[in-house]
Amino acid sequence: MSNVPDSLRYTAEHEWVRLEADGTATIGITDHAQAALGDVTFVDLPKAGASFAAGATFGAVESVKAASDLYCPVAATVIEANEALNATPDLVNREPYGGAWMIKVRLADPSSVSGLLDAAAYRKLL
Repeated sequence: MSNVPDSLRYTAEHEWVRLEADGTATIGITDHAQAALGDVTFVDLPKAGASFAAGATFGAVESVKAASDLYCPVAATVIEANEALNATPDLVNREPYGGAWMIKVRLADPSSVSGLLDAAAYRKLL
C-alpha cells in the first residue's frame, strides 16, 4: 500500500497539496505516482509567476518507464519551483512528500483545497 499522509489533500491524477500556515500551498506527486513512474530521470517545472487554472498542466515528469504530465490541483500562481529537482530528479522517488515537492503557489481561492480528496478518499481511490 502506498504512503498516504493524512495531513494532505489529493487529486485523482495523483498530485498532493499541503496548505501552509501563510496561506500558500505546496504541490507534489504522491508516493503511488512515483512508484508507477519508476526511476525519475527529469522534471520540467514552471517559472515563478506562471499562473494555472485548476486541472491545467503545469509541468512533466519523465522516468525510465514513461513521461507524465503534472496537473495543478487548484487555480494558483507559482511563487517557487523546486530547483533541486533539476540536479536530483530521483529525489521524487525517495522523498515524494518531502524534499521532492514540485511547486509552491499562491492560491486563487484558498477554500478550493477543501474540494480535493482527503487521505481516506484517496486511499479508497487507490
